Amino acid sequence: MKVRIFYCLVLLVFSLGMNAQSILNGSVVDERSKPLEGATIQVGERTTISDQQGRFELELQDGEYALSIAYIGKQLFEERIGINGPTKRTFTMISDGIILDEVMIKGIRADERTPMAYTTIDKKDIENRNLGQDIPILLNYQPSVVTTSDAGAGIGYTGIRVRGSDATRVNVTINGIPYNDSESQGTFWVNLPDFSSSLENAQLQRGVGTSTNGSGAFGASLNLLTQGVDAEAGGSINNSFGSFNSRKHTLLLNTGKLNENISLSGRLSRIKSDGYIDRATSDLTSYYLQAAYVDDKTIVKALAFGGKEITYQAWYGIDAETLMTDRTTNFAGAYTDDKGNLEFYDNEVDNYQQDHYQLLYNRTISEHLSLNIAGHYTWGRGYFEQYKEDEQLIDYGLSPVMIDSIQVAESDLIRRRWLDNDFYGFTSSLNYKKDDLNLILGGAWNQYRGDHFGEVIWARFASDGEIRERYYDNIGDKDDAHIYLKMNKVISDDWYLFADLQLRGVGYRATGVSEQPVEDDFLFFNPKLGLTYDLGESDLYASYARAAREPNRTDYENGNPVPEKLDDIELGWRMNSKDLSLNVNMYYMFYTDQLVLTGALDDVGAPIRENIGRSYRAGIEFVASIVLNDKLSVHPNFTLSRNKNIDFQFENENGLASLGDTEIGFSPSVVGANAISYQLFDDFKIELLTKYVGEQFMGNAEAPESILEDYLINDISLSYSIDADKAFKRVVFNLLVNNVLDEEYISNGYWGPGFVGYYPQAGINFLAGVNLEF
Repeated sequence: MKVRIFYCLVLLVFSLGMNAQSILNGSVVDERSKPLEGATIQVGERTTISDQQGRFELELQDGEYALSIAYIGKQLFEERIGINGPTKRTFTMISDGIILDEVMIKGIRADERTPMAYTTIDKKDIENRNLGQDIPILLNYQPSVVTTSDAGAGIGYTGIRVRGSDATRVNVTINGIPYNDSESQGTFWVNLPDFSSSLENAQLQRGVGTSTNGSGAFGASLNLLTQGVDAEAGGSINNSFGSFNSRKHTLLLNTGKLNENISLSGRLSRIKSDGYIDRATSDLTSYYLQAAYVDDKTIVKALAFGGKEITYQAWYGIDAETLMTDRTTNFAGAYTDDKGNLEFYDNEVDNYQQDHYQLLYNRTISEHLSLNIAGHYTWGRGYFEQYKEDEQLIDYGLSPVMIDSIQVAESDLIRRRWLDNDFYGFTSSLNYKKDDLNLILGGAWNQYRGDHFGEVIWARFASDGEIRERYYDNIGDKDDAHIYLKMNKVISDDWYLFADLQLRGVGYRATGVSEQPVEDDFLFFNPKLGLTYDLGESDLYASYARAAREPNRTDYENGNPVPEKLDDIELGWRMNSKDLSLNVNMYYMFYTDQLVLTGALDDVGAPIRENIGRSYRAGIEFVASIVLNDKLSVHPNFTLSRNKNIDFQFENENGLASLGDTEIGFSPSVVGANAISYQLFDDFKIELLTKYVGEQFMGNAEAPESILEDYLINDISLSYSIDADKAFKRVVFNLLVNNVLDEEYISNGYWGPGFVGYYPQAGINFLAGVNLEF
């Protein structure tokens, strides 16, 4: 009943505010009055593209609107425009470095002629919800995406899956530079809190995608472009507060262009939260510094950014019985004191800092040739701390002690398990574009040097231990190099050819993961080929991509893994018109030796994977954006899929059992989302966000106790802005109400014979913020 009442109220609100219609006829030109084809124009909720003569037309209700025009290589055009009857305007775009930064990552990005499925997310698409939650949570409403949060409210450790593939299989780059951890292949967004405040845009490619830097993409690739160069000096102060004592404080500053070429900008952020789960606290700080030089032919950017996180561990989840009685229970840090009372260690935390340095260079050599070079260095270091009861002293290199003539071989102790790593290298690409041919020759070389070690910082019976003595001391070294050649060719007026060839070599050396040191070398050839057929306002596309990738460190710790291989076939249709954008994409992804999640976790909370022979993922994705009028638009997407292990074998207490074709773990067959956006007044916007995730298994054996039930949640986002004349240019108020219907749901868990764990998510909760722009 409450769902029906809720949607009736929503429809009532969205039915208000209809009035007279008028036509806006516009033209988009450059400084020399040359028409600009393909500019993106947004007026209120309506979006359109300029034609070959730079013209566009929009039907609008009379009133005042925020207008923005974006074009690659031009400064973002923004102004307030009044509509009262037929209106005709010409808009002049000025060259600038803001969007020119996109040329730096062109080698790994898809465009409208790339025969693959992708979505591009502009910073404006998420700014109203950017109140402290991590990037995966902000991407929750993208196609085929499922997200989760250990602490239950989107702050702290979060995760993302795309097409059922976990984060270790989603390639992530920042300005074209790999972000995935080289050994685990995972992405730890908690190390870069509030990084979304420093983004210009992001692109999520589903499937293998185009050639990219770093680990191979087996579910998707996400490439992030950091903020551009602002033409004018300014900044903002952002503060938000919400449930579970959550708060975010952000300061952004930029100088604008100094002497026409140089600009400086920066950001400082602090995020704190108590979390929905007991003691799942987060204390996060981050920074972003940028110096840029831009002239007619050159872009140079020097970046330094990073963050530090201290989070109380919440990765253990809870069992089914506890789920029924106390959803917020957290077993991390539990111990029994000398009186037999249950206590919790107050410093059972993860403490890690990561600093990134990037130097980016782009040079237009000639009318047809441009060069990109980037160097980078990342330093990460930190530990997680644990109180352990009744540990064997010998496991920590400690000798048993004699107390009153009794040998004591066990002790309560506190340990720290450290990771100290360096990651450095360079990427480059050379782009040749003339007439109907666009060629990109690119490559990268990266090295990772990681130290893994452990220390006992306290023990009830310390034996012969020394301060800072390491009870284990291991390494993980990885060398990664690749080269690729990418081509886009216009075959005829209607046909476009895409080809992409990549050769990638990997060397991995590690100790402490098995009885013998790991010394593996891999060479992968990853070809991609596709065609696009232009139908006018729409096009058809088809592509084939081959990918292969190496196991990660945890895979070696839990078996003898082999590289996994993927053949990905994509077939789709997409269209873009004034008020309607549609994309229907079908995919078939056939895996050999796919490394899938077993449902179990290791002793540090990392998911365990195993090679499973043959498997496949097949599905259809539907993505739409529909503008109903200048106030109301809807943006639905859904995915229907079939995800199967072929002739799966499972080892139980009776030995090896053949289970036939089974569902791949953590791969729901239905995932859907929708956003209803309504501009109630000129400066007041309402969004209703809906997410549905179907039933899924937490393992591959289809055990009934491993089922995660489906869930449907709704969020509401409100944004109200005021143009100010004095101290601030604009004041923006935001309110985000998550899970507004207070649904009890579980987004993640783990399973194995004899055990099961769940990660409950928060009921109704909110974040409210105010942004002061100057």
